[in-house]
Amino acid sequence: MDTRGHTRNRSGVRPTRPRSSTKGPLDADEGPLSSPLSPQAARFIASQQASPRTSASLTRSPAQSPAPSAPSVSSRDFSHLLRPEIFHQLTPISLPAPFRNPSKQPSPDTPIPELLAQGQFRAAAIASVQALTSSPVAATTAAAHPPVDPHDHARIFSLLYTRLSCLCLIDAVPLAAQEAKALQDLNQGFYLDPIDGSHLMPWELRVLAIRLQTLGFGDPRRAVMSYYDLAREARFEIGKAGKVHDNSAKELWKHRLAELGVKVAGALVEMEDLAGAANHLASLKDQSGDGRLAMSRALLWLHLGDVDAARWSVREGKADQTGERVVSALADMADGSYESALEKWTAMKDEMDENAADDEMVGVNLAVCLLYLGRMEEGRAILESLVNSGLASHTLLFNLSTMYELCTDRSKQLKLSLAERIADREASSHGWEKTNADFKL
Repeated sequence: MDTRGHTRNRSGVRPTRPRSSTKGPLDADEGPLSSPLSPQAARFIASQQASPRTSASLTRSPAQSPAPSAPSVSSRDFSHLLRPEIFHQLTPISLPAPFRNPSKQPSPDTPIPELLAQGQFRAAAIASVQALTSSPVAATTAAAHPPVDPHDHARIFSLLYTRLSCLCLIDAVPLAAQEAKALQDLNQGFYLDPIDGSHLMPWELRVLAIRLQTLGFGDPRRAVMSYYDLAREARFEIGKAGKVHDNSAKELWKHRLAELGVKVAGALVEMEDLAGAANHLASLKDQSGDGRLAMSRALLWLHLGDVDAARWSVREGKADQTGERVVSALADMADGSYESALEKWTAMKDEMDENAADDEMVGVNLAVCLLYLGRMEEGRAILESLVNSGLASHTLLFNLSTMYELCTDRSKQLKLSLAERIADREASSHGWEKTNADFKL
């Protein structure tokens, strides 16, 4: 349990109400592109846009797409993404002993969709690589993970997304970051449909790859530019959907645009451009109207250390009542007002108990408040009750393991016993396998 997360960082940043007349590349409305970033970040983007890039082709109209004589999608060879040397071996060394029991591991011929449904993310990551790197000549038609055709971009990208996302889910992000580098520049013409100019790679994989490549290349500025490339495409798609009155597509792209806005703010924080992140957050508009942006913005304000801005964000951003109460309690914790936060978390937990539903987030934060107030045994009891109810996230297990370290000299035995209890459970889509880091072993 990292106590630094509950200290207030007085960054000096203060919220300002965004001017409604200003529109930027992350707004869905038509209008001039004006950067909400700090001068430092704006100069970087301007320099990138001035360089020769192929990203402009993402927003071109079908009339501007390559001539029909260009190579068809079916003739495009993606063999460079199927090389075995791209992928890392996954060893069970990071797993507690109860999870390494062969009797608890899935059968090698289990289909990938079934592995995902069971929460066997490590096995799914391994199976994805087997399918990507298997030789078509050596494979049999009965194989559970048949090899891919180098020209079948849809299946290749689907398997790559499964591989990278599963690596993230099993806390192997550094490996995923290295493997994502093989995709190279996501905006190169090779990844575009030669007929209509659309991107061949699924949106979810592109967003994930940007994040991982940023880590792999160690350049957070890369993420800012790449997210703005996607934002231009999203704005184009919103306009195109509006012209044909396709409301479902329009709402989908608006939601994607809103998510990109929050991701840009996160990338600016990683660049240590806190002023740019603050100005950018203040400029964002909630295109979905469901309050999700308000919650995302509030949580990022808390990360920046501006508690007042977090409270203002949910109040003015039309977040739902539960979201506003959660942010209020988190803000109290950031201010060190644990008694006040305890009252709020307790009230929320009591209401959820009445509805016969346990909320892990509320329970964990309630236990953390009790810890800071010196009531560790009560906090430990709450965390153990959450585990007994079937919950087992990294945050819950890590905090309970910390409670064991603080409450008793037998912490190692208790943590091993906890690992055995979790390993004995049936697999579920929430993820079964845990690592040593989950139990602080």
